[in-house]
Amino acid sequence: MRNEMHLQFSALSQNESFARVTVAAFMTQLDPTMDELTELKTVVSEAVTNCIIHGYENDPNGIVYISVILEDAYIDLTIRDEGKGIMDVEEARQPLFTTKPELERSGMGFTIMENFMDEIEVQSSPENGTEIRLRKHLIKSKMLSN
Repeated sequence: MRNEMHLQFSALSQNESFARVTVAAFMTQLDPTMDELTELKTVVSEAVTNCIIHGYENDPNGIVYISVILEDAYIDLTIRDEGKGIMDVEEARQPLFTTKPELERSGMGFTIMENFMDEIEVQSSPENGTEIRLRKHLIKSKMLSN
């Protein structure tokens, strides 16, 4: 059975925890493991923080959009902004790369997302925003479907 959720909120740093908890609460219906839940919350946190800090450069007028689709044993997550976009997606996906070293950003956001999810796709263009699509097959759900 397919179930979806769509969420949008102001690009304010205090909304990052709201997004993380909301997505985690929605996915609990798939009965994820604690590790899966923690990993997903981390991924949402990284992606939303990127939208706020890099996409909108802390402009509170920006909007972050999240869509979550639960189907069978899969979670499909899309997080996007309409901010400044990424000049070079491949460079941005390199470990330790950051455009904001003055903020002591670690440059590990994409690396973390890639390690915790099965699939990641990044689409971005300057001045048109960024969309990150993530997919994960949940362990418990895998066992139940076999």
